[in-house]
Amino acid sequence: MIIYTILAWVCTGVGLAAFAYRLPDLLRRKHDIALWALCTYFLCSGISFLVDLDQLRLHISAFFGLPNITSLITQAAVVVLTAAQQVVLVYWSAPPEQARRMARRRVLLFGAALGVLVIASFVVGPVAQSETATSTILLSIQHRGYALYMSFYLLICAVGQFETVRLSLRFTTMANRQWLKVGMRTVTVGASLILVYCVTRGIQIAGTRFDYDAAALDPVQWTCGSVGALLQIAGWTIPSWGIRITRTRGWLRSYRSYQRLRPLWWALYQASPDIALDPPRSRARDLVPRRDPHYSLYRRVIEIRDGQLILRTSLSLADFTRVARSLDLPEDPTSPLGEALQVRAVLGRPPEERAERAERTETSDIPARPPYDDFRDEVEWLTRVASSFASLGQVRAGRIDAGLLS
Repeated sequence: MIIYTILAWVCTGVGLAAFAYRLPDLLRRKHDIALWALCTYFLCSGISFLVDLDQLRLHISAFFGLPNITSLITQAAVVVLTAAQQVVLVYWSAPPEQARRMARRRVLLFGAALGVLVIASFVVGPVAQSETATSTILLSIQHRGYALYMSFYLLICAVGQFETVRLSLRFTTMANRQWLKVGMRTVTVGASLILVYCVTRGIQIAGTRFDYDAAALDPVQWTCGSVGALLQIAGWTIPSWGIRITRTRGWLRSYRSYQRLRPLWWALYQASPDIALDPPRSRARDLVPRRDPHYSLYRRVIEIRDGQLILRTSLSLADFTRVARSLDLPEDPTSPLGEALQVRAVLGRPPEERAERAERTETSDIPARPPYDDFRDEVEWLTRVASSFASLGQVRAGRIDAGLLS
């Protein structure tokens, strides 16, 4: 029972938090019927668990002066949220005119079912009372009238969740966004678990008629009901916060590439300060880009390519070949290692000599690699160049200089 209580509190918090999360959108989009239905779903989901918490249910019943009124409130909230998610799905998956007709039919159907349920609850009356909600239900379904009432409630839930599974699967095939598909699949799994809840509760009711003790199924039914509700809430919210995960991952990839390219960029900047649009700051302050990481990475790639072009005329193909041979390295100037070696070789010369050679030679005879059309491919390539540049660092600096002088 401790696990059930924890799940109930979690479902309460998650449902109400989801409602609060979407409420600002609702205030801005007051005419969005699907959003109204979605917020109704979140609010009723939170309320359905809140009023039936063992720590609150007896106090709520005492406040209203009606024993077990919390069970009716919970069941009414479940019927309303079941209808609400139907409205969301039809508005998301059907044209507006058709969606209005489909939503109206579902609201009328579930509204009528709710009316019958409320009337029946007062006709049946409180037949049992216990300290916990689960034990109260188990005691109540021993009575024929309440068993029929509970069967009708389960039928409403089962029909609604079956329709949710059907519409969710249909909409998943239509959705063209990754996180929307993930959300709908999660809703489908949640609805399927709630169907399991309906079946196990139905078995318990049938067991009372056939002298079969199905109390052992109680952990199964409340686990499936609670976890199913959690999955449905998560599924309905995934499209709104899932895209933030994608953006965060993209931000982190750009930031990581931005930092990996810094040693190569810094060496080129020291040789040609004019390549930088924004003057560099200290290494510590450069850990946080001044602008959006995507833009900062774009500028870093452009500046590296500009710096490479400026230095190209300071090195001939013969010089490059001589340096590569002296280090026992491949003589391909268009490989990542080859581009890194070109930069190391040129930067190994004094600035005056670099400037003199650049003035004498307008173009370089070293084959150039054309830039990639896809920016991500260009970043990946330059990252490999930067890695090779770092590996050619201090250990081989003297040998590179010796290769140029030989």
